Amino acid sequence: MSKSSPRERRTRVLVVEDEESFIEALTIGLDREGFDATIARDGQEALATFATAPFDVVLLDLMLPKLSGLDVCRSIRATSDVPIIIVSAKGEEVDMVLLLEIGADDYVTKPYRLRELVARIRAVLRRREIPSSTEEDELLEFGPLRMELDARRCFVNGEEIKLRKKEFALLRLLLENPGRVLTRDVLIDRVWGSDYVGDTKTLDVHIKRLRSLVEDDPKHPEHITTVRGVGYRFEATKPSS
Repeated sequence: MSKSSPRERRTRVLVVEDEESFIEALTIGLDREGFDATIARDGQEALATFATAPFDVVLLDLMLPKLSGLDVCRSIRATSDVPIIIVSAKGEEVDMVLLLEIGADDYVTKPYRLRELVARIRAVLRRREIPSSTEEDELLEFGPLRMELDARRCFVNGEEIKLRKKEFALLRLLLENPGRVLTRDVLIDRVWGSDYVGDTKTLDVHIKRLRSLVEDDPKHPEHITTVRGVGYRFEATKPSS
């Protein structure tokens, strides 16, 4: 008697959504694409559900009853690095800086096509599977900046600054190429992956936040400089002796 092979585990998606029309379409569509969707209809239910089982990705609406999507995102990110895709309504004011600061990985706008949504889900999952680089150099140090790669710590003038995963990867890439202009396409490809399908303005938001952390005057940066129409460059200025 032949044994049947064990069923492959399906990707688990926590869908936090209160609009029934979207819930029905998402449940059917995600199931057809090979995902297991669990529905939470308000912010409090989302956190309670998230705590009960491991999820591979969270699809999170911004406008929710009881607890906002922003608060849900903050709470989840405080304890987990699960990929979070924010959903916003068309015409809704979305503060991209805030979304990135609280740990969102991507966002989509309603109404969206299921194909686009599935592509974004698979893209964030693939990016999470990419192992961290194991470079021979354990330390990068230029000017006021010092990065301890193995420990994933960064210091400016001796004081530690807290960087999120993408911020750390972006700053590391710039420091590994001092004086070299890195195009926007190269930066996005190396940090977000060649399959990234989000808004390219995400790069500018990350650069802006990095400048706020490492520059004496972020509006007139001396280290992370813009090469207009091309990309960005790290100016490897040395500290004065």
